[in-house]
Amino acid sequence: MIRKETLMKSFKTTALAGLLLSSSGSLLAQDTVEWTTLGNDFAHTRFSPADEITTDNFGDLEVAWEWDGASLGAVSGRSTPSYINGKLYTVAGARRHVVAIDPKSGETLWTHRLPNTGRWEYSMRADYGKGIGYAEIDGRGVVYMITPGFFLTALDAETGAPLEGFGEPVPIDGFPDTGVVDLLADLGHPYDPYEGVPLETGYITASSPPIVVNDTVIVGNSAEQGYHQSRIENIPGDILAYDARSGDFKWKFNVIPRPGEYGHETWENDAWQWTGDVSSWAPISADVDANLVYIPTNGATIDYYGGFRPGDNLFGTSLIALDATTGERAWHFQMVKHDIWNYDNPMAPILLDLDVEGQGQIPAVMQVTKQSFVYAFNRLTGEPIWPIEDREVPQSIVPGEVLSPTQPFPTKPAPFDIQGVSIDDLVDWTPELRQQAINAYADYQMGPLFNPPIHRANDLGKRSAMFCPGGGGGANITAPAVADPTTGMLYVSSQTACSAIQLVPGEEADVQYAEPTGTTYAQYANGPGGGAPRHPAGIPLYKPPYSRITAIDMNTGEHAWMIPTGNTPERVANNPALEGIEIGNTGSGNLVPMTITPTMLIYSDTESDGTPMLYAVDKATGETVGAIEVPARSRYGMSTWVHDGHQYVMLQTGSKLTAMALPGAAASAAGGH
Repeated sequence: MIRKETLMKSFKTTALAGLLLSSSGSLLAQDTVEWTTLGNDFAHTRFSPADEITTDNFGDLEVAWEWDGASLGAVSGRSTPSYINGKLYTVAGARRHVVAIDPKSGETLWTHRLPNTGRWEYSMRADYGKGIGYAEIDGRGVVYMITPGFFLTALDAETGAPLEGFGEPVPIDGFPDTGVVDLLADLGHPYDPYEGVPLETGYITASSPPIVVNDTVIVGNSAEQGYHQSRIENIPGDILAYDARSGDFKWKFNVIPRPGEYGHETWENDAWQWTGDVSSWAPISADVDANLVYIPTNGATIDYYGGFRPGDNLFGTSLIALDATTGERAWHFQMVKHDIWNYDNPMAPILLDLDVEGQGQIPAVMQVTKQSFVYAFNRLTGEPIWPIEDREVPQSIVPGEVLSPTQPFPTKPAPFDIQGVSIDDLVDWTPELRQQAINAYADYQMGPLFNPPIHRANDLGKRSAMFCPGGGGGANITAPAVADPTTGMLYVSSQTACSAIQLVPGEEADVQYAEPTGTTYAQYANGPGGGAPRHPAGIPLYKPPYSRITAIDMNTGEHAWMIPTGNTPERVANNPALEGIEIGNTGSGNLVPMTITPTMLIYSDTESDGTPMLYAVDKATGETVGAIEVPARSRYGMSTWVHDGHQYVMLQTGSKLTAMALPGAAASAAGGH
């Protein structure tokens, strides 16, 4: 048990560190403000104390430079660069090149990648590296990265050379003699160094960077997407840790508990022996002072059907707090028991120090979820800040499926977007449009949150069941929530979106996949015939807004404001069926990446005609206080930092990085270093 004195010491230390961080820029006239992880800090707030850009000069922002990673195969834009010690570091392309960039000019300083392997070629998340890890080792900066083939690399931050004395030689032609750890070696499954784990056993890769906490490198992972699975075998996404200096293996946490381990009884039918996934594909957060890392996980093998793995399936779709040095579990919470909805935790947990009404000061961690919930805990003890109630949920009619009779529902904060769907959620601008929406839904099974999937041969006469939110959320990885540590406010980007799921026999679903993992067909798996209801007028079926930002005061658990993002799409705004109807701003329907500063909330979205824009929002009221056109929408994330006295806003624009700054930054760049 953690004593109260320890809890309060951690709170005061973290609060003081936050105060110093916020004030350091002012003390130094903000010559440098760094962005150290993909979420800026270990708390993943995406908050920066940079304040050169204000509401008064926001309209003067211009493109300072663009860096194009197309020659490296970059496509997704899913990597947030870190700005550390005067350089930008990121990853790019399916080979996941590590790249160092000059933050003033956008010039490439160095790149590094490992040679080709068969296990890289299969990776389904190759271009989704998201960023790098970083640490100072013996006075030298070190960049850490997990490759698509599941190697951990350590590079000298100044030169890009593999770190001497780190790891062991890998028996593959062309690999460096140092600077690499073969992560498969510590998972405990037979594998070939070049080809990896046989697909009959399973597959593992990574789609987020490692995190370095007190000289320990903690490694997450990811598996084949669950909606692309039809066979029941896979390997677990166990969490690994290594010494940051030597690369020596330190510990492994079994995400599917083995006999004698906590939670083993939640895996019935001996499914723990051959079921896999439960990976941490979303980024990991940490409380460095408490030496705790916070691991968000996804569900077990196969989305939408889990009849072969009865039980709650701990630690699937959970938040796990582990000791960074030992890997010992401090506490956990399971957001979805026996998850079959693709409701994996989609983003890094966010840490804030709060002053909660009636409870005083609390070091908190919050997990924003696809199902439009924010789960909030004391990050040292795991105690919920507000009660979380187990409530009854619908049960499955699919043969062989046994769902948990209850799921956990937070009592605060309130949901930030759609949960479940009924006729009351459908568009109602006119009676005719409403009836058309009802008719469009006639072949689909409506239901509340945790509406279970149905199979094609069901007795309901329905084509498929609707999940609201769908597998894409609510909230999702492409638009991480942000938080202001100076106020305790949380800002969540979400969309109103549902998924239609129809289950078919596993062997029928299997023909969709060229190289499936496992050997044994599931009784049911995700089929191609679910379709989706469509409104005949070409408008969304649901009431707006279609996308939004919700501001939540985490000191009280209350929503402060909500705004639609971007602007109404032309297909809605100019739709003949809506002529003469005042519909207001429906929002674009896009999830929007954000960053936050002392002066504003910044997000990227589009106008009605698709023009990409950058918006500035008053943090207290939600009022839009600035808007400028930019070359392209930012994808996945956004960052802001100060280099040589000038603040930059970094947009992740597909294959490119676009650096926005005030005109003075370009003038100083022309003058060289």
